[in-house]
Amino acid sequence: MESPRPDPAQLALLHRLAGAWSGPERNADPTGAAAASVGHGHYRVALDGGALIQDYRQERNGTTVFRGHGVFLVEPGSDQVLWWWFDSLGYLAAPARGRWHGDSLCFDQVTPRGESRYRYELDGERHRFVIENRFPGETDFAEFMRGDYTRQP
Repeated sequence: MESPRPDPAQLALLHRLAGAWSGPERNADPTGAAAASVGHGHYRVALDGGALIQDYRQERNGTTVFRGHGVFLVEPGSDQVLWWWFDSLGYLAAPARGRWHGDSLCFDQVTPRGESRYRYELDGERHRFVIENRFPGETDFAEFMRGDYTRQP
């Protein structure tokens, strides 16, 4: 019996993110103010096309303040994308699970720290990334971060 393989159509959608991206970001901080930053992401296809590897760097005033590393896989036998995230703050969690809705890749994740929604909205040579969080005891999700990126040469 042959093992299930990731759906090639799902992989093709995911591979649209491959490349280098940079752009402005707005991040909420605990005081409610928004902080401006610039995000730089590099995505590369790996594992014979079965994974997308993400390296991310955020800078403020020309100084790197945060780094992250992500791994995306299409779950074999399903239409779900799994996203593992590791960063310079050290928080670890099970992978977020997501699906494509048109040109948007939407993830949900529940951790002991609360719930998060992540959304990649692709539009040709641009994409937007949004994080919304709902912490324990809160009723509504609040936008934590929004970035608007342009593909780089």
